[in-house]
Amino acid sequence: MTRSGGAAVVRALRDNGVEVVFGIPGTHNLEIYRHLADSPIRHVAPRHEQGAGYAADGYARVTGRPGVCVTTTGPGLTNISTAAATAYGDSIPLLVVSPGVPRGMEGADVGWLHEVKDQSAHMDRLLDRSVRVDSAAEAYQAIAETFARWRVERPRPVHVEVPVDVLDGEWDGETPAAGTYAGPTPDPAALSAAATALSRARNPLLLLGGGARAAAPEAVALAEALDLPVVTTVNGKGIVPESHPLSLGSSLRLPEAWALVENADVLLVVGSELGDSDLWGHELKPTGEVVRVDVDERQLHKNVRATVAVHSDAGNAMRALAAAAPGPAATGARERVAEARGVLREQARSDGGQWEAVNRILADELPPDAVVAGDSAQVSYYGTVHFWSARQPGQFLYPCGYATLGYGLPAAIGAKIAHPDRAVVTLVGDGGFQFTAMELATAAAERLSIPVVVMNNHGYAEIREEMDQRGMSRTGVDFDVVDHAALAKACGGQGVRLGGLDELPAALRTALSTPSPTVIEVPA
Repeated sequence: MTRSGGAAVVRALRDNGVEVVFGIPGTHNLEIYRHLADSPIRHVAPRHEQGAGYAADGYARVTGRPGVCVTTTGPGLTNISTAAATAYGDSIPLLVVSPGVPRGMEGADVGWLHEVKDQSAHMDRLLDRSVRVDSAAEAYQAIAETFARWRVERPRPVHVEVPVDVLDGEWDGETPAAGTYAGPTPDPAALSAAATALSRARNPLLLLGGGARAAAPEAVALAEALDLPVVTTVNGKGIVPESHPLSLGSSLRLPEAWALVENADVLLVVGSELGDSDLWGHELKPTGEVVRVDVDERQLHKNVRATVAVHSDAGNAMRALAAAAPGPAATGARERVAEARGVLREQARSDGGQWEAVNRILADELPPDAVVAGDSAQVSYYGTVHFWSARQPGQFLYPCGYATLGYGLPAAIGAKIAHPDRAVVTLVGDGGFQFTAMELATAAAERLSIPVVVMNNHGYAEIREEMDQRGMSRTGVDFDVVDHAALAKACGGQGVRLGGLDELPAALRTALSTPSPTVIEVPA
């Protein structure tokens, strides 16, 4: 049988180690599905393309490998836009493959089925790039190039558009090789300057962002070699275990953390843009030297200008710094960290104390390697960020940069697909949960044991509070019409409504042993 262009897409995915694809079949991508069915790649079909994107994002965060989605043209692709933009905001390697209008019809505006004015340009504005190809061989090469570049560059989402006539046409089996890409080689002079600064420091601090996720062992080794207190962004949560005596946790939104950062005589920032989503509008003004390490050269002076800029991937730079520095110049770091932790804890309680108890229950009931997925909701950014301790990167799935609602459940699905042997829990508010609640049906179809803890405060509580603070009438923020437990049962899962938090431990234990999703609704 003659192979179609869809076979080139599937072959490229297989050749680059893809094991799972999240997607929804449609009229224009059927040739991809013809060959997916004959491949060892597992296909997971969410109920909406946004769910597919979030699931692939969650899969990527817990595995460290790219997540892959397949959509159809037009509405299928625009549906995934928000999820893909979420991955862009947090530098997650997400590949979106879609069909496009046939060759020669670009911009024709003739009412072709699912026609978009320029869907590749739309995605190119949202993501790292969008590539439209003209042949099956180019489709293979574009996918191979994406994976090759991700190995050495900042990993951000990419869209590959394959015209429908290319997917449906014949493929001669040509598999052009990707180009050769090398990561940045750090400047020895910059490394030497950074090592010298650290060797002199009396009050140093290591700040880790999401760009250091793949270098957790190197981060721990560097912190221990130089006795460096460590604070992380939320995207970097768990790179250094938060129980480590040098860890200050993912506390950058709190005033005590700002003071620690600004008063450090040497601030070493690895893999972070020091963005507003982590600092909550605070403008950092460090008083000491600032050493920044980033694989993306454009990040080295963003938001806070570096005294010493090291263009390098996180692992290589931290290994070199640990080897070059003679040892800690300062003493008493662990004592200072212990004292600061107490202050940070009280500051977190000042505006998020109501979310401490539920997160403490998760900490008590879940195994050490559990994954918790949340939304941009109070229970996450006031709660899980501070009151649930991560031991490794990829344990807390949260849309840091783009701050989306609806992320938690589908991200948990992706995590559970990746690690069926690990406990995966969703902890969300009722407002955000309803954005993607139909993905309960996906979890049920895949027989995924996922407790979904829904803290029900009957609407969008954060926005409700902001309206109250501004003296506004509440509009569009109060609702109480959904029986979440009944919805779970209608989707093939289980559901229970609790009277209070005291019932949550037993409900969690039951849900973790149930081979389907379980919604646990808790009054908030």
